[in-house]
Amino acid sequence: MNLTVAAVTFGIVFLAELPDKTALAGLMLGARYRASHVFAGIAAAFALQVGIALAAGQLLAMLPQRWVEGVTGLLFLAGAAMLLFHGGGDEDGHAAKEPSANSFWKVAGASFVVVAVAEFGDLTQIMTANLAAKYADPLSVGLGAWLALCAVAGIAVVGGQKLLKHVPMKVIIRVAAGAMLLMAAFSIFRAVTG
Repeated sequence: MNLTVAAVTFGIVFLAELPDKTALAGLMLGARYRASHVFAGIAAAFALQVGIALAAGQLLAMLPQRWVEGVTGLLFLAGAAMLLFHGGGDEDGHAAKEPSANSFWKVAGASFVVVAVAEFGDLTQIMTANLAAKYADPLSVGLGAWLALCAVAGIAVVGGQKLLKHVPMKVIIRVAAGAMLLMAAFSIFRAVTG
């Protein structure tokens, strides 16, 4: 275990992940559900994605970028549609929370799926694979990458909890759906134009 390699990886991955779609997903999930449940699912998804990056990093980096962009664009469209059509709340814009929807396994599971799918083939996953190949130290790179991803997710989840105290859920949902639509358009444009 090389702490320098882990620290370098942490810094690179943290900065790359800050403006990423996963931060947006963590913000949205954190605004709606218990932060600890959301974070547990996201952290598990990041562990899976870092493991995939370390084990099959070279193959991920060789996937055709157009395919990755196209799939990402479709996932953003689906996410925006889900937010707009099922991200409901009451007429005052507060989140509708059914007791069964707040169970640990449902919230953590949903958070896991959202992040695991969104991060597949993501820049930070490819970056992690490249760093693992460069340093030939998968443990240090994996730990640094996972901690960086969890740090960004933690900031986003807590931010979602704080944001809901000041902004109605309806506004958060519309802004998040708009951002996802923009990301979908950009990804699909890149997939079509190569």
